[in-house]
Amino acid sequence: MDRNEVHIAFEILLEEIEQVANSINDAGAEAFQKGAYDEARRMIEIATRLAEFRERVKALQNEWRNVFTGYAPESKMRRRGRPERLKRGLRTSEDAFRRPILEALVELGGRAEMSKVLDLVEKKMEGILNDYDRQPLPSDRKTIRWRNTAQWCRNTMVQEGLLKSDSPRGIWEISERGRKALQEGSV
Repeated sequence: MDRNEVHIAFEILLEEIEQVANSINDAGAEAFQKGAYDEARRMIEIATRLAEFRERVKALQNEWRNVFTGYAPESKMRRRGRPERLKRGLRTSEDAFRRPILEALVELGGRAEMSKVLDLVEKKMEGILNDYDRQPLPSDRKTIRWRNTAQWCRNTMVQEGLLKSDSPRGIWEISERGRKALQEGSV
C-alpha cells in the first residue's frame, strides 16, 4: 500500500465515521422527540466519544502525511471488493470552510441557526464548491456532501475553541477566540 492509498484509507474511515455519526444523531433526535431522555443522553455520550475518536483519526492522518512528506513510492495496489469512493481532492476540504463559517457567524450577529449559517457559507463559497460537493452523500441521500463537511468543520472548531460548545442544539455561535482568529487571519 503506498502513501496515497493509506491517505485514501483514512478518508474512507473518516467517511464511515461520518455515516455512523449521522445515524447516532438521528437516533438521538428521535429518542428526544419521543421523550426517551435516557436514550437521548446515551446517544449524546456515544456521539461525544465518536467525535473524540474522529479527532484522533484526523491527527493520525496528519501525522501520516507529515511522516512521508517528499516520499512517493512507485508501487500502487488496487483495493479489491470495495465500491469506488470519491477520490481524494475531488470534494472541498474541511479546512476550506473555517473562514467562511466564522465570517458568516460574525455577519449574522455572532450566533445563528445552522441552516442560516450554511446558507450564507454557500454564498461565500459559490466559486469554490464544485459538482462533487453538491452531490448527496452515498450513505444518506438527504444530506448534501458540502453541508456534511461544513458540519464536521464546525465540530472541529468547537473542539479548538473557535466556536462555543454550549450553544443550544442547532445553533452555531462564535467564541471570542474565534473572533480573534478571524481578525488575525489565523484560520
